[in-house]
Amino acid sequence: MNNINNIIKNNSMSRYQIVAVSLCVILYMLDGFDVLVMAFTAAPVAKEWGLQASQVGLLLSAGLFGMTGGSLFIAPLADKFGRRALVLSCLVIISVGMGLSAFANSMIELGMLRLVTGLGIGGMLATLTVVASEYSSAKWNNFILSLLGVGYPIGAVVGGSIAAVLMLHYDWRSVFLFGSLVSFLLIPLALLCLPESLDFLLSKRPANALQKINRLMTRMGHQTLASLPPLSDSGELPQTKLRSLFAPEVRRSTLLIWLAFFMVMFSFYFVLSWTPKLLVAAGLSTAEGISGGVLINLGGITGGLLLGYISSRFALRKILMIYMFATTVLMLAFGLFWSQLTLALGLGVIMGFFLFGSMIGLYILTPAKYATSIRTTGMGWAIGIGRLGAIFSPIIAGFLLEQQWQSGSLFMLFSMPLLCAMVAVYFVSKDAAVDKTTDYQSDAVSAAKS
Repeated sequence: MNNINNIIKNNSMSRYQIVAVSLCVILYMLDGFDVLVMAFTAAPVAKEWGLQASQVGLLLSAGLFGMTGGSLFIAPLADKFGRRALVLSCLVIISVGMGLSAFANSMIELGMLRLVTGLGIGGMLATLTVVASEYSSAKWNNFILSLLGVGYPIGAVVGGSIAAVLMLHYDWRSVFLFGSLVSFLLIPLALLCLPESLDFLLSKRPANALQKINRLMTRMGHQTLASLPPLSDSGELPQTKLRSLFAPEVRRSTLLIWLAFFMVMFSFYFVLSWTPKLLVAAGLSTAEGISGGVLINLGGITGGLLLGYISSRFALRKILMIYMFATTVLMLAFGLFWSQLTLALGLGVIMGFFLFGSMIGLYILTPAKYATSIRTTGMGWAIGIGRLGAIFSPIIAGFLLEQQWQSGSLFMLFSMPLLCAMVAVYFVSKDAAVDKTTDYQSDAVSAAKS
């Protein structure tokens, strides 16, 4: 072992690490509900305010627009101020944004509040991915990242089920109040259980960095350090600028990962955002429409977990390409049999299986392509670029519906970007990044107390 990262990666996971990773999964579950709360409530909101399809599309995209800003501009702050502090700040933003959304009196008010809430969600998602990866052992890393991604559809399934019950007895505003309450209750849990990044403490060296590192090492059952290991020969801290993502050794992977994220999220968020509303338009009740969306997420839970399991045994890139191709075929079939609701719902479960697996696979693939000091920045920008696709797809779908496009035709159209994502993944570099930011850790073990 020549550095702290190797100690964590090559040893069994301690109870403290398991708790920390589990909290990341729980927070992802919260985000799964928060992101899709607008999809769950779209039908009653549109009915109350008399909204057209294009206006509903704008509301669906408002939160995604905020998530883009959060991923691009808030998540990278974790590399400067700390990942724990950023997650806690984002939880406050989400709690306030969700709570105020329940009292919105117009489409504009609700859209602005969805944007604010999205800022918190986008900043937190990218950061949680990095924290979970850092505290996972090498043996369980891929499975844990897939479990993290599966937290998203679990949150959607649980939240969607609760939303359906709430709207049977109350109105759509109660769903936002529920989300705000849950977000607020998770703040003290995060204060208690979420650790700071060891990579951040070693590279940025905030006040009492050694004591904080040793406290974390003790909780994980490892030896403490007598002193902080030396910095790199230059004496400078690692750069976390955006330009680091375009260094010669990672430039190609960066561009291809961005393309893959954009294309997958373009299709992903069309399916998740519009399916409940389109099912209601096809003749189902609001509760039944939500249930249709829940079924897609149920398939996603299974697909994501299976991808995490097999990706630790087979080449992730090949598995990811298979998932993307299968999703394309299933979306085409879903579009062809849209009018046969029972068959369409069955296809929806299988489609969710491969759709979520495609998304989760990108979350597993990306962190390994960047050095630790720019990992949150790299993850944040990849997700942020993907969110641009997520923003455009609900708006474009709403516009096409007003142009008399049929629901089935939309699913067939929105399946095509997944083929582009599959090609992009094929050309992504097979090699993980050589981590040049942890040179200062090379003497970490020798500095440990014997």
